[in-house]
Amino acid sequence: MTETQLAFALGHRPALGRDDFLVAPCNAEAVAWLERWPDWPSHALALFGPPGSGKSHLLAAFASHHGLGQVVSLLAGALTAERVPHLVAQASVVMVDDLDRLADETGLFHLWNLTKETGRWLVLAGRLAPARLKIRLPDLRSRLSATPAVGIGAPDDALLAAILIKLFADRQLRVGEDVVSYVLSRMDRSFAAVGAVVEALDAAALARRRSITVPLARAVLERLERDDRQGELWD
Repeated sequence: MTETQLAFALGHRPALGRDDFLVAPCNAEAVAWLERWPDWPSHALALFGPPGSGKSHLLAAFASHHGLGQVVSLLAGALTAERVPHLVAQASVVMVDDLDRLADETGLFHLWNLTKETGRWLVLAGRLAPARLKIRLPDLRSRLSATPAVGIGAPDDALLAAILIKLFADRQLRVGEDVVSYVLSRMDRSFAAVGAVVEALDAAALARRRSITVPLARAVLERLERDDRQGELWD
């Protein structure tokens, strides 16, 4: 296989159990809130943070811990007013992820109200705190502004390194400490960048039938940087 040939990606299953979630100062408060359920001051809770910060992982771990029948989850883009009664009837907790892509404000308004009226709980997750979302419906805006919101902050180097190692392990890839140190010192300091770099390294190693080494990491990171600069020229 040459470098220009396509590699068949067989996919991977990320580990999403509670024990797999990496607790650090930037996310410890969010973890603590979910672990205190149902001892919350309100029936609703919102988690917010940058892409790749672990919001979806936390929700999956929460659902796995409490079991099917207790928790039902969906993406905000799939929420409609017609689905609300069925969702609330299914479980004790309804979780709505990717709140920034909410399309049906009336649906979320009804879901907020019905979960409260029936003694259910509602968990929301997105990039922004609910109070900062551009919500047109005044009654929904006021409810979201009153919902307790917990942020997940920017990661430190120790957490980024741990996430790198975990993502490599999820893909059953073995890398040395030299690779982790090299990548960490040259990548963007964000959760999203970690996932992008690991995915690019996995694809490059598969295409070249090579293990992941510092020289390969250097080549991949340089290519990603060139692609970013090219993208900026087209913006």
